[in-house]
Amino acid sequence: MNDPTSPACPTETPRTGDRRAWRNVAVLVAAQAILGSQITMIFVIGGLAGQQLAPNPCLATLPISLIVVGSMTTAPWLSGLMQRHGRRAGFVLGSVGGLVGSAIAAFGLWQGSFALLLAGSYLTGIYMSAQGFYRFAATDTATDAFKPKAISYVMAGGLLSALIGPQLVKVTVDAHVVPFLGTYLTAMAINVVGMGLFFLLDIPKPPKPTAADPRGRTKTELLKDPVIAVAVICGMVSYALMNLVMTSTPLAVVGCGFTTGNASDIVSAHVLAMFAPSFFTGHLIARFGAERIVAAGLVILAAAGGVALNGVELANFFGALVLLGIGWNFGFIGATTMLARSHAPQERGRVQGMNDAIVFGGVAVASLASGGLMNCTGGNSADGWSAVNMAMAPFLALAGGALIWLVMQRRDPARR
Repeated sequence: MNDPTSPACPTETPRTGDRRAWRNVAVLVAAQAILGSQITMIFVIGGLAGQQLAPNPCLATLPISLIVVGSMTTAPWLSGLMQRHGRRAGFVLGSVGGLVGSAIAAFGLWQGSFALLLAGSYLTGIYMSAQGFYRFAATDTATDAFKPKAISYVMAGGLLSALIGPQLVKVTVDAHVVPFLGTYLTAMAINVVGMGLFFLLDIPKPPKPTAADPRGRTKTELLKDPVIAVAVICGMVSYALMNLVMTSTPLAVVGCGFTTGNASDIVSAHVLAMFAPSFFTGHLIARFGAERIVAAGLVILAAAGGVALNGVELANFFGALVLLGIGWNFGFIGATTMLARSHAPQERGRVQGMNDAIVFGGVAVASLASGGLMNCTGGNSADGWSAVNMAMAPFLALAGGALIWLVMQRRDPARR
């Protein structure tokens, strides 16, 4: 029997390689669908649970912020762990983080402790960090021809999690006398069940780098590259604004007189809109260029804000959140493509680490600011919701201005 952690056999044919890749993709799609549903669940109820326990309503979305901070701060060492010990070890550890995080958060709800809810949220970020590597793991054993399809199939698992998570919230949110406790207990069970999937993975450990490998540019030199700088800005703005609005959505929906079930349906539609375009976004980028798709994403994000500001009916919430998901998809995937095309292979780890630190740092700030804008501006939920959406404008202007600057740099030979 082959050792799944040993290097791939050099005589392995592409057909054999794709057979192994198909198996790994199937496992990762199932993991994305099952384990990924916990993130959707917690994003639906995290702000509501925080609002229930926070000493100040301005801190209501802090539990969601701590998930993002947990993901941001654990991704570098989790990536290193997988480099040394393989994908399976990292993914199992991510599930353990989700399990322990949900358990501590549930205990916090039982005890009425906001601090414990925050601690559990931070540990849940370990799972969120691990989930971010699923799409990369799908390519580890794939041939070059199969890699794009492998990524797309794993992304399709996100569509399933978007359907499963919110529906589980509807079933579990009032299942216990303590509000939201049943949802966190369900998240614990999801991690226990889903963890076993990773023992079906057949991915070899990556080779260790040698001292003779080229180093590439430093982080400072990389940030001086106009394409990299603009890609990082646009990626950060797209992701941060999506998170800013999505984090406040359950608070706004419930605050405007609708139910937690309505909020779940809206978040489900939003997450579907985030992932569904992935099947053709790459084709659009190939045809029109990454910069134009990023620009389209920024315009769609602005349209989402406009729909949200036009009213607080269910149709407005649904329309705004669907547009928000599509705008994120175009903006973030387009920016990621710009980034991927602007550096050498030996700079990949440095660029991706730097980009993730900046992007998710912005996301963490946005999720924290979301609660303050929602609960501490204006006199009611509608006013707070308006403040959240108006806050998008300066950042959209920043990203749009950066794109225009990049185009001008390319058109003026004297500036190259």
